[in-house]
Amino acid sequence: MGKSKKANMVKAKNAPLGDQIQEGKVIKQKTRHKVFLRAEESELVDSKTSRKILSSAREQRAEINKELGDVEIVKKPSKVSFGSRKTKDDSDDELPHEEAEEDICEDQFYDELKISEEDAQAIEMFRNKDPTKRRNLADIILEKIAEKEADLHTKLSDAGSLKIEELDPRVREMYEDVRDVMKRYRSGKVPKAFKIIPKLINWEQILFVTEPHNWTAAAMFQATRTFCSALTENMAQRFFNLVLLPRVRDDLCEYKRLNFHLYKALKKALFKPGAFMKGIILPLLEGGDCNLREAIIFGSIIARNQIPVLHSSACLLKICEMEYSGANSIFIRIFLDKRYALPYRVVDAAVFHFLRFQNDKREMPVLWHQSLLTFVQRYKNDISSEQKEALFALLRKQNHPKITPEIRRELQAARCRDVEMMETKDVNDTKAPAFAENMMEQNVSDEEMSD
Repeated sequence: MGKSKKANMVKAKNAPLGDQIQEGKVIKQKTRHKVFLRAEESELVDSKTSRKILSSAREQRAEINKELGDVEIVKKPSKVSFGSRKTKDDSDDELPHEEAEEDICEDQFYDELKISEEDAQAIEMFRNKDPTKRRNLADIILEKIAEKEADLHTKLSDAGSLKIEELDPRVREMYEDVRDVMKRYRSGKVPKAFKIIPKLINWEQILFVTEPHNWTAAAMFQATRTFCSALTENMAQRFFNLVLLPRVRDDLCEYKRLNFHLYKALKKALFKPGAFMKGIILPLLEGGDCNLREAIIFGSIIARNQIPVLHSSACLLKICEMEYSGANSIFIRIFLDKRYALPYRVVDAAVFHFLRFQNDKREMPVLWHQSLLTFVQRYKNDISSEQKEALFALLRKQNHPKITPEIRRELQAARCRDVEMMETKDVNDTKAPAFAENMMEQNVSDEEMSD
């Protein structure tokens, strides 16, 4: 479309003003009525203004009550959630699909285990009544300080032990400020002074100054991410064992479920799978005081993530050789459900783990029978004929009315590894003479052709 012609355009530039007014060829300015909306002129007040009025009225009421000595504090009920829901400010480079994935923390795994009262009592019979005392970073630091005060002129000969040195007052003051930041950290960047702790020689002593037991859950996640990427496997193992594991267990003991940031910290610790197994899983089970809730939550970390087969095999081998508790069956079942191609040594260790209870007079819990069923379903073809017969004898002693028939059916359908080896050897032996005859015939035919 072309440009519209302007209305009331003056055709003659030199026309008198009166003629222009009479002909109406000039642009007349329209009268604009400005409308001013005021709250006091309208009958109704909008919601924003009403909130301001009510808040100012509450403040005045509180001031009047304070002057009169009768203070009335009105607090808005706040919802405290220790689950996996993030606030608006918690935008620390986390992807939204991770939150949806971790929203079901331990509930999904805990609902699968329907434990009756009788089974819970059977599990309690296998728990260690006198567990070993847990040591955290503070205990080790204080012990080393006491050793240094007892003998000031000697040096610690052990290269792997902690080196206690006198800290510069300026360094201590700086890391005390870092401690105050980590106590109230929610999101954002952590101090740069904290990021260089893994690169220091006496990093454990510096870390002790920051008081890890008082960090927030979000600060613990950031610390795990920093230390897991910067430390070696042995040093990361010490951090997981002395800092992360006690914090996670204390949080579970207090709130009966795991904080979302601590759950992410455990997932981040899997980037060092060897340190995760030796610093978290094995110490957790060796103490003998691991309850079922802790076992389910830590086991969910293993079940949902990929772990190299060598680390999983080594951890499963150690668990099978440990003193039995109900938590051991949960971890054995989780590792077996991952369906690794386990070495025969690990398979034999699992068989001997179950055979240890053949003459046990205690009633085995359902978790033990479930782990045995999982082992037979996954690795029935990797056991030997002698182990198969020994497991049949075990089922006659340790029996469960619903699970044992299924275990027996799986064992009857098993093809043992020694039988398969013998069959393979026989096939190779039968193929060898036929192959030799074919080669001889081919050589004879070649000689005839040459003649």
